[in-house]
Formats: sequence, C-alpha cells, structure tokens
Amino acid sequence: MLKRTLYISNPYHLSIKNKQLVVSEKNGMPLKTAPVEDLGFIVLDHPQISFTMKLVEELNEVNVATVFCDSKHLPSSMLLPLDANHIQNEIFRAQISATEPLKKNLWKQTIEAKIKNQARLLSKLGKNSIPLKAVGRTVKSGDSDNREGFAARLYWMELLGRNFIRDRYGDPPNPFLNYGYILLRSAVARALAGSGLLATLGIHHRNRYNAFCLADDVMEPYRPYVDEIVFEMKKSWPDVFMLGKEHKAELLQLMTADVKIGETKRPLMIALSQTTASLAKCFNGEQRKIVYPEFD
Repeated sequence: MLKRTLYISNPYHLSIKNKQLVVSEKNGMPLKTAPVEDLGFIVLDHPQISFTMKLVEELNEVNVATVFCDSKHLPSSMLLPLDANHIQNEIFRAQISATEPLKKNLWKQTIEAKIKNQARLLSKLGKNSIPLKAVGRTVKSGDSDNREGFAARLYWMELLGRNFIRDRYGDPPNPFLNYGYILLRSAVARALAGSGLLATLGIHHRNRYNAFCLADDVMEPYRPYVDEIVFEMKKSWPDVFMLGKEHKAELLQLMTADVKIGETKRPLMIALSQTTASLAKCFNGEQRKIVYPEFD
C-alpha cells in the first residue's frame, strides 16, 4: 500500500484518536486527520509543534519515519522504532557476522547500480552517458579503485555543467540536493528498520561518528531520483538561491516517485523496502544479489 508523506510547518498540536493522527490548532480546534497506518513519512518543520507520547507510540508501532528539522529548517534527527521486525535478532547476527568478501561484493553491486542509474538519468535528459556507462562496466570488488568517485566527476559535469562543484556547503543547487538526500536517507533508515537491519553497521561506510552507515550505503543507487527532481526544479527557477517551503514540499514528492524494479513500477518508499529485504536475505545467505532499481 502506498504510504502518505506529510510536511508540517505550522505550530500545530499533533495527537492520536481512534488510530487517527489529529492535527489541531493550539486552541484545540481540529484541522485535519489521517489514519496512522497510512503514513510512511512525516517532516516536522516548526519549533512550536507539539505532540503526545501516545502518538509517538502509534507512529513507532507502524514504523513511520518521523523527521525533525532544526532552527535552519533542515532535517536534523529522526524517530525510528527499536523493534520493527519479528526476527530482528537473527538478522542482526547475520549482518554482524557478514564476511569481508560478501560486503565487498555487495558494495560492488551497489556502485554498479548507482553508476548505471546516473547514466540512465543522463540519457533520459538527452545528455551524453557513454563515458559513464563505460566506467560502470569496470567496477571491481569493493570498488577498490574508486570508480564511484571518477564516475561522479563525469556525472556532475555532464548533468549541471563544467562550473558546478558538488559540495555540501556549495552554491545552489547544492542545498536542494542536500535536502533531498537527507529525506532519502531517512526513508532508507525507515526501510532498514522494517527489514530488521542495523542502520549503523554499513557494508562500506565506517565512520565512527555515523549512526546510519548502512543507510548511506543503500541510498547510493537511489540518489539519481533526487537529482532528477532538483534538475527539473532548477529549470523553472534559474535565479532562486533560497530553499523555500515550496521547494521542500516538491522534494517530498520523492517518496512517491515511480521506481522500476524488474518489470514492476512501485513508489520509492515501497521499492526501498524491497531493496532492504533483499539485503537482509543476502546477509542470511538466502540470495546473493541486492534488488536495486533501474532508473527509467
């Protein structure tokens, strides 16, 4: 079932009644309701939003990714359940005991899928994807010679021009890409929790200060879905330098973007669950290949 995404940027009070999320004015007047089981992703972007602990309990129960924004209106933290899968202990053990050759093979698959999807996006936009496709065919186990980095240079130069520098603190559209990637990361973390995986324990990323290393791994082939949204937005506002509410709302469409896996198209949030479930099976030895999307 397609899960709904909510973006709340006013000082509302959030509560629960009869399994329904109730959005109310501070004076208690209800404005809107939504079944909790229909929700997949909520972004709270106002310092005066309040909510009940019962609502938090219900959101956790159905594995809703609840994202909190900071004073700069950027996603800064997230609410996730600690027990979202009935065989979580078994999956944790398999993930922790994964061999280095297995992790290197999984990372090779991930980078191949990422570069292929970057090339597909360039082709879709009528840009030259031939050099990128060639790089994608040379990825080694563990991406030992960093084909990912080389492909990124080719990709950004072709997608946004020779003068564009992809940098976290760089000029627009970098802030728009950052926001989209944070949303994507949150959605991946939600899917990992639902599949019983430890988001902290990555197959490649190992930063000791990063609590979402596995999310950073798995999101790589999905990044072009963010890139496409930002590219299309940029065409309609070439002189915009501030990330506004309307842009954030548009980036939230990422969660319902059509994603092709095999011969089937499904919303991105559902596709992520299929990807993370396949990764859990790889750790358990049930299969050898992660199910990643093919950018269409």
